[in-house]
Amino acid sequence: MLDIGEEAPDFELVDQEGATVRLSDLRGKRNAVLFFYPKDNTLVCTLEVCAFRDAHMELLAQEAEVIGISADPVDSHKQVTQRWRLPYQLLTDADGAVRKAYQVGRTLGLFPGRVTYIIDKAGRVRGSINDPLRAKQHVQEALKALNAQRTV
Repeated sequence: MLDIGEEAPDFELVDQEGATVRLSDLRGKRNAVLFFYPKDNTLVCTLEVCAFRDAHMELLAQEAEVIGISADPVDSHKQVTQRWRLPYQLLTDADGAVRKAYQVGRTLGLFPGRVTYIIDKAGRVRGSINDPLRAKQHVQEALKALNAQRTV
């Protein structure tokens, strides 16, 4: 995993609508809560995307942009965002290059890992969560990291 204070690698991926998204576009404007998850339409992943949905207003109040990343294709992301009414972007990392750049490993050597990074407006990592099974914990820890950042 990336270290606290390390510069977050920039990337360019496509969202559920086919639009190009770059992390660097947020620099100087918003914090980012970047969550890597294994697969659309699976039990724990659905709990996670919905937990981020449910906390979306609270995250916006912390000046944070929520971005989910998995290897799933654009059409799968589009279906998930519509079905669960997600107010944030899901990005397709088909070849796993961004996952690799963020040092997100595999769970039990089998499944893509579940890791969340909190990135400040300057593009630096300010927090990280690596918990493959407790998906809702990622939202709570992200909010704690954002709150701690505001008090510094």
